[in-house]
Amino acid sequence: MSRTSPPDPGAPAALPRGREASDVPPLRLVRLAFHGAFYALLGVALAPTLAGRPSAGPLAVLPLGALLAAVYAAGTVRPARRPGLWLSAVTALWLALLALDHGFSYVAFPLFFLFLRALPVRWAHPAVAAATAAVVAAQATAPGGLTVAKVIGPAAGAAVAILTAYGYAALHRESQRRERLIDDLVRTRDELAAAQREAGRLAERQRLAREIHDTLAQGLSSIVLLARAAETAERDTARERVREIGLTAADNLAEARRFVQALTPPALEDAPLPEALRRVTARTVPGAVFRLDGEPCPLPVETEVALLRLTQEALANVARHARAEHTAVTLAFLDGQVALDIYDDGVGFAPGRGPADGRRTFGLHGMRERIAGLGGTFTVESAPGEGTAIAATVPTAPKEIRVVGAAA
Repeated sequence: MSRTSPPDPGAPAALPRGREASDVPPLRLVRLAFHGAFYALLGVALAPTLAGRPSAGPLAVLPLGALLAAVYAAGTVRPARRPGLWLSAVTALWLALLALDHGFSYVAFPLFFLFLRALPVRWAHPAVAAATAAVVAAQATAPGGLTVAKVIGPAAGAAVAILTAYGYAALHRESQRRERLIDDLVRTRDELAAAQREAGRLAERQRLAREIHDTLAQGLSSIVLLARAAETAERDTARERVREIGLTAADNLAEARRFVQALTPPALEDAPLPEALRRVTARTVPGAVFRLDGEPCPLPVETEVALLRLTQEALANVARHARAEHTAVTLAFLDGQVALDIYDDGVGFAPGRGPADGRRTFGLHGMRERIAGLGGTFTVESAPGEGTAIAATVPTAPKEIRVVGAAA
């Protein structure tokens, strides 16, 4: 039995005990069905007494039957941490009723499942066998005495209960195995995507490190050497060294500006993001409409670059493949975030299967990765013959980047 979660004694057929079993909807329904079967069979057994049959001993059977129903309900509504005590009480009350009236033999069938559910295997099978023997003994006191049918019937019921219990246990284990497999696949996919993003960041970092080492770092080293030489040189020589330091510093400043310009697309060099998107829209898809909603606010460079690249890629797809009559690009500045929507009424495609012409959709994957790297969301809605809508939302504040380590 689970040490962390008390088993529900009413759960069906030797299913694994604990929270996992009750979390499976079909098994929950089966468990409720067995609860209902218990009360139905108990009601059938009490019916002759309620009808006034004097030989059934109504003064003893009715209170015991009501007590059995209450004890059973208490154990199913609030499962006990030690179900053995609860099951012992239920079994004792049932045996007392069985001794008074053999009609309670039918209640043994749901009890078989309780034994198989709440007890370890080494105790469950002997308990089922003992309950079967008690039923056979009670049937022997019925009119007609002991017959072969009165032995075969209870024995067959116990066998069916055992086989059903282990059948449900096998199904539940298979269901859990598949759920774990799906969880592993989803986790592996997420880890792979994160590894790919990190590999891209590392590659860009290494490229910049090489560029800085070959240009700015070399220039700064030259400045340091010239400054040291100027300290010990004569006046005229020192002036010459200072001039060389100034020229070298100017060259490094130019290199630094070149880096900044290389990281910024030309479209954003002389225009803000809305105007850059307006120009890209008009140039890529003539006749397309650009709309601006909200009051523009300063955005991080990486956010502007991502939105510009996304617009360029999406509009290029429209121009090459969509055959659209109308295209609209909307840039909206909202509270704490900026949203970009691109819509066309072209041929569309099925996102899950790729475009109808068989082309590979690396562009969409790149858009999604670029927006996800900024902490935003990216969605694509399309269907054959119904156009395409692309939406991206990115926070206006830059993501906080935590530096793990640095190399000289």
